[in-house]
Order: sequence, then C-alpha cells, then structure tokens
Amino acid sequence: MSIKRNNPKPRLADSVEYAGLVYLSGQVPSDLTGDITKQTEEVFAKIDALLAASNSDKTRILSAQVWIKDINRDFAAFNAVWESWMPVENSPARAAVEANMAREQVLVEVMVTAVQR
Repeated sequence: MSIKRNNPKPRLADSVEYAGLVYLSGQVPSDLTGDITKQTEEVFAKIDALLAASNSDKTRILSAQVWIKDINRDFAAFNAVWESWMPVENSPARAAVEANMAREQVLVEVMVTAVQR
C-alpha cells in the first residue's frame, strides 16, 4: 500500500492517506479575529474541505483531538458548534484538552482521523 501525502510542506502535510484512512493535520483558523464560535466554525469548514478532497466526510471520522486555549471560558461554546456540525449518530471517539497554542490569537485546534469511502 502506498502512502499519499496531500500538499506536503516542510513541517507537515495537510493530510496523509493510507490503507483507507485519512489523517488530517491539526486545523486552526486563518481568521484570528473571531471568538471561539467563529474560529471553530472555520476549523470545521477546513476539515470538511480536506475530508472531501480525500474522499471522506465528517460522518466517517473515527477520532478527534481538540485543543482549546481557555477550556473554562470556551468549552461550552465549542461544544455547541460541534453538536450543530456533527450528527450524533456519527459521533467519533474524542478528547479535548486545554493547551497553549502556537500563536496567541488561536483559540482552537482540531485534528481528526477518518475512513475514506
């Protein structure tokens, strides 16, 4: 089986496909002026696009890792966006933690693994 690296850069690829799975790199918002709701919506739009480009979609996500800058302040708002985005019958295994981010304005980062169609 071959490994396909999508849009590789010096430190990471947007995603990697192998054995019917697609591994997305952590996705952060490009517009850093928004609150957690806006940033999360943008991150999910990026995930949707990357999964579609790899012949998958959010209903095929197996696991998700979530990093939130201020979990006390933003966890409920993040979950509200998550619950409107992810059909409950397709909920993946998920972990969410508070973390310092690479850039001060980044409030959320999400990384997923999904099955291809």
